[in-house]
Amino acid sequence: MAKTQRILVIDDDPDVGMLIQEAAKANGNDCIVTTDADSFFKAFTPEVTLIFLDLMIPGLDGVEILRQLGRKRCVAGVVLMSGIGKRVMESANSLAMSLGLYMVGHLAKPFRIADLEKLIGGYVDPEPQSSVGQGAEIYFEGADLWRAVERNEFVLHYQPQIEIKTGRVVGVEGLVRWQHPGQGIVLPGRFIESVEDLGLIDQLTLLVFHHGLSELDLFGRSDEGPLTLSLNISALSLQNLDFPNRFVGLVEAYGHEPSNMILEINESGLIRQLSRTLDVLTRLRMKHVQLSIDDFGIGYSMMDQLRNVPATEIKIDKSIVQNMHNDNSRVIIQKTIELGHDLGMRVTAEGVETQDQLNFLRAQHCDIVQGYLFSEPLSSARLLEWMAQYRPSRISSGH
Repeated sequence: MAKTQRILVIDDDPDVGMLIQEAAKANGNDCIVTTDADSFFKAFTPEVTLIFLDLMIPGLDGVEILRQLGRKRCVAGVVLMSGIGKRVMESANSLAMSLGLYMVGHLAKPFRIADLEKLIGGYVDPEPQSSVGQGAEIYFEGADLWRAVERNEFVLHYQPQIEIKTGRVVGVEGLVRWQHPGQGIVLPGRFIESVEDLGLIDQLTLLVFHHGLSELDLFGRSDEGPLTLSLNISALSLQNLDFPNRFVGLVEAYGHEPSNMILEINESGLIRQLSRTLDVLTRLRMKHVQLSIDDFGIGYSMMDQLRNVPATEIKIDKSIVQNMHNDNSRVIIQKTIELGHDLGMRVTAEGVETQDQLNFLRAQHCDIVQGYLFSEPLSSARLLEWMAQYRPSRISSGH
């Protein structure tokens, strides 16, 4: 059964608030309606999962409310409402995302009941991470990270990658987590930069590779062959000219084929020491390792990367996928898929969280998807449980 949402509305028009409240309750959700900023923030609690926010609120306007929600590290989904105009709404949406808010969609007034119900009924509240979250202000000393590497305190969580055309699980992406002895699971945004600064990235990368290669056989095969394993690699590691031989040697030592390995390189990091990076990437491809340009669409050198890097895959960044209600984002997605296919590359979209997003990606002939619509990143044991219950017909049939 779907999780009950706690919805909070702020709109100075009581009729609009009542309309949203009725639609929310019809979907089995709780809903509180407010008409001013003071009552809104009194009702805003950690239990709120979805917010409907009118931009044109007298007094403290919607943009100022967004700013305060950003300061409060709001994790609820946000839907913007306004009759002020599409471009202004899209700019406010971009502002909200820059503040770290999770944007679900927007409604241009007057809106249709069907559009409102689709947003409420299709919203998936991401499961909270049992971890030190992205907003946690926790500082780790360099000595902590040295000990973590020495003691191998890192684990991988895996997110399944699904072929849209068939619905089959065709691969998994391994995402590193720090199993901190005191803090629990720590997400990579809290330590990767420090690991790089300390010169520990190659040691961490080696630990990650050993974890992923040792666990890949647990997940079995698809109908077409072994699953692919996608692993992120720092641009700093791509400066080591010995890396291709060492990586392929390790892959083969675990009994895997290099062609089933996908190394994901953050797009913005590819520009460092281009000649050495291209030397390494070219030899990796000659050894049949697949290469993916990760976070595509948010950097400043996209065309240079496509021109220079012998990549086999483009990954559309999740911020663009989750902003799909914005016409500009939809055009970027459409053209990225066309460009990737014209260059003979596979296109993967990450951060897929709603059926509407999946339907649009299917219509644009995107190849692979991953995201919370299917599964959060899971430990190897939990992924095995998920795979035992997953049914390909759920996606391939379009339902």
